[in-house]
Amino acid sequence: MRLNAYLARAGVVSRRGADELIKDGRVLVNGAPGQLNTFVGAHDRVEVDGKPVAKQKLAHLLLYKPAGVVTTASDPQGRRTVVELVPREPRVVPVGRLDADTTGALLLTNDGQLAHRLAHPRYEVEKIYEAELESEPTDEALRALAEGVELEDGRTAPAKARRLGPRLIELSIHEGRKHQVKLMCAAVGHPVVRLHRSRYAELDLSGLAPGEWRELSFAEVETLRRLPE
Repeated sequence: MRLNAYLARAGVVSRRGADELIKDGRVLVNGAPGQLNTFVGAHDRVEVDGKPVAKQKLAHLLLYKPAGVVTTASDPQGRRTVVELVPREPRVVPVGRLDADTTGALLLTNDGQLAHRLAHPRYEVEKIYEAELESEPTDEALRALAEGVELEDGRTAPAKARRLGPRLIELSIHEGRKHQVKLMCAAVGHPVVRLHRSRYAELDLSGLAPGEWRELSFAEVETLRRLPE
């Protein structure tokens, strides 16, 4: 494991903060100054400012994110964050983002390798949203969403779209562009008034109320690790 990832998983600082500690010479690995490209093995001794650091136990949490909570570890505006809704130890961070007004399934973990895999577009992790729209979409609008729509940063990949009610649709995507679902719906003439992510990969919110969380089972974690490349 790279040294900055080791420090982040230990809950010392973020990876970016770890880079700064390493550059400042405050991190020792087996008594020698660590470098940005240093890898840490199971039997290596890591110290920050002379104090030993140990890896935290891996944690994988599924949170039912409520509205009004921001998907970040800290917020300069003082808004409540998703990490305040889960245990402080071990330290976890969100995988991807949901807008402050968007509710639903959010994974938080300190498993950097898995988080990187899930966030990478190459693995096409499925995300399912329920979107309440300002107006009732036509069949043509649903076909356009399914086939892909043109946005400022390019055309979206094919998706799955179906009608759940007069102004309620379900949209399944595997990209992770910022505000993607809202932008897609606006592009076909039906802006979103409420957005909820009902499923992330193989994880749904069964048994959870807004603001509640649960630990993933071993089988669920292994399923995420085996997502096709």
